[in-house]
Amino acid sequence: MVVFLVKSINVNFSQEPRKVIHSILLLIAGVLLGVMAKVLDETPSNSLPYLLEVLDLRNFFSRIGVWIFLAMLITLYSKSPFKSALNVFLFFAGMVGSYYLYTVLIAGFYLGDYMMIWIFITGISPFLAFLCWYARGKSLMAVSLSSLLIVVFSRQAFGFGIGYFHIKHVLELVLWFAAIGVLYRSPRQIIKVIIVGLILHFLTTEIQFFWGML
Repeated sequence: MVVFLVKSINVNFSQEPRKVIHSILLLIAGVLLGVMAKVLDETPSNSLPYLLEVLDLRNFFSRIGVWIFLAMLITLYSKSPFKSALNVFLFFAGMVGSYYLYTVLIAGFYLGDYMMIWIFITGISPFLAFLCWYARGKSLMAVSLSSLLIVVFSRQAFGFGIGYFHIKHVLELVLWFAAIGVLYRSPRQIIKVIIVGLILHFLTTEIQFFWGML
């Protein structure tokens, strides 16, 4: 028994440096992506390579969908809800911090209210990540949370109602399909997730969330 406990403690201590490194790497990734997003935002679209111009990456990284998708990946592949909360917060802090430091120090202007919205999103990101970690699995709670995530991506990708359907952004439509792949656990589970998500999307079509960002 004593030997087992000693081995368990040693394993936990040996894993701590990896966990710290993993979190630091996510912070660095956030910083780099934040700078990249701002550089793209500052670059005229006709100055970009043709493929990037066609894909409209400048506006893609200015919208919230891609950041929620990356946060979802970080959350679902974290070992625990607490770890997901920490990792997502560090990622958003790095991304938002570098984006706005670049804006103020290099681009030379201040975004005001828009900046405060992203700071608010960063502040609540650990709580949302903690909750969304439970989207893993096939339980009722997991299906419900997965359906809410599908609502988020579908609202970014397309709009629909009685008698109409239109695609808003092609890249967000790609994210919608990618999110379905990430959330997939079984055919029955994913069908429930998609159906509930689309129903909720339909019911909330006229409602704006996060100051119109969703």
